[in-house]
Amino acid sequence: QVQLAESGGGLVQAGDSLRLSCVASGRTLGLDAMAWFRQAPGKEREFVAAMRWIGAITYYADSVKGRFTLSRDNFKNTLYLQMSDLETDGKGVYLCCACSSNKVYSSAYASAETYTYWGQGTQVTVSS
Repeated sequence: QVQLAESGGGLVQAGDSLRLSCVASGRTLGLDAMAWFRQAPGKEREFVAAMRWIGAITYYADSVKGRFTLSRDNFKNTLYLQMSDLETDGKGVYLCCACSSNKVYSSAYASAETYTYWGQGTQVTVSS
């Protein structure tokens, strides 16, 4: 129904920057929000940032505020995550996700349970 394709990951040193992209395709007209989660080996999936498509309302994890920035290209159905000043703890597989219905509480957008569509992820490795 909805397909998500991430790109932009790579190997960087601590303090470097990367921009991740997530392209949504398929039945995307009714999408309410898209988000990025991070999953490191042996750890649970962690919320990074989310954007509600209508109004471009953004939400960020406290750990990335001031360093990561969401943006979008509405024409291309693409969500970008600009990551600056990357830390070694920021490594992992970054997964793009989307949901098709709005939520009552804004905190829901930080929960993986909210999202029904997931991409395969893009690997980010940060060395010291």
